Amino acid sequence: VQLVESGGGLAQPGGSLRLSCKASGFTFSNYAMTWARQAPGKGLEWVSVIYSDGRATYYADSVKGRFTISRDNAKNTLYLQMNSLKPEDTALYYCLRGNGITGNFRGQGTQVTVSS
Repeated sequence: VQLVESGGGLAQPGGSLRLSCKASGFTFSNYAMTWARQAPGKGLEWVSVIYSDGRATYYADSVKGRFTISRDNAKNTLYLQMNSLKPEDTALYYCLRGNGITGNFRGQGTQVTVSS
C-alpha cells in the first residue's frame, strides 16, 4: 500500500491550492478516502471524507464551503481543492485509506503554508 501526496506549498490568504494523493497497492475504488491535517504542535484533525463511488462527501465545519474533495477512480487519485485559504489552514496534509483518522494507513503528507 502506498499513498503519495503532492500539491502543497505556500499560498497567500484568500488563495487556492489543489492537493493530490496517488494511491497504489490496493483497489482504490473499493475504499472511502479521507483527508486530514496536522498543524504544528497539534493533533491530527479530520478534514474531509469521500466514499468509494464519490457520491457522498463530508467536511469539517472549519473547511466547509471552502474545500472540495473529489476522486478519480480510473487514475487511483484523490484530490482536495482548497479555496479561500486562511492562515489557520497551515498544516501538514495527509490522505488516508478508509473513513476516518484512527487506524487507517496514511501517506507522508504535503505541507501547506498560508501566509502573506
